[in-house]
Amino acid sequence: MTKLHIAALGSSFAAGPSIEPIENKAAGRSTRNYAHQLAEALDAQLTDLSVSGATLLNVLHDKQTMGGQTFDAQLDHLPADADIVTLTCGGNDLNYIGGLVYDSLLSYLGPLKKVVPGQTKDPPIQLDELRNRFLAVLDKIHDIAPKAKVYLVEYLTIIGNDTRPWLDIALTAEQMKHYADVAVMLSTAYNDATKSRSFAEILPVARSSNEHALGSRVPWVEGFNLSMLMRGVAPYHPNLAGHTAIAEMLRERVSQNK
Repeated sequence: MTKLHIAALGSSFAAGPSIEPIENKAAGRSTRNYAHQLAEALDAQLTDLSVSGATLLNVLHDKQTMGGQTFDAQLDHLPADADIVTLTCGGNDLNYIGGLVYDSLLSYLGPLKKVVPGQTKDPPIQLDELRNRFLAVLDKIHDIAPKAKVYLVEYLTIIGNDTRPWLDIALTAEQMKHYADVAVMLSTAYNDATKSRSFAEILPVARSSNEHALGSRVPWVEGFNLSMLMRGVAPYHPNLAGHTAIAEMLRERVSQNK
């Protein structure tokens, strides 16, 4: 019997840059990210094309250079026989995680932070453009792999209902609200994009992970401190528990859709 073929697309939230073992250092791609765990659970073939730092345009048609290596647009290598395609992306289009890390770094500058501009400003693109990018990616996936079921896997929640400024995250309450609003915008684009594409559906990871945000008893994302940067751990990214939780959610959804 032919094995199920899974293709994984997206940015660092898909790739798993801080989770050992790493199979591609430049891409920050782990062999324990959610796509690898899903493929293992389903005994499926996996083509993992995710690259840390990717935007939806890098998935769609733009080359990307990371860690001294140049990667083709991810869809240039999407297998036509893919049965399942997963996509976690869009945050870099909005400067979501990059902004979080930058503003958290500023919190360590003391009085100097008052003269260094932060990143709490309007995202580089608005909701309509983000939605259009998602739709363009979905349509090209369907053109290349028409039998594939596409799962838009949301970002795990970083700032939850109980996350406390300064104690759980290196941000002020005002900065927290800004990034929580960016997360809502990203989730809205995910939902909007799947409404008109019958071959795609959303995996509502954001809602499911709210109780595992920063400050929770068992967070599914990394926090922020200077020592983790020196150790090469990516702040505000899913940890192994987060990837495992996503893989299990996907496994259940795939089983329901058989």
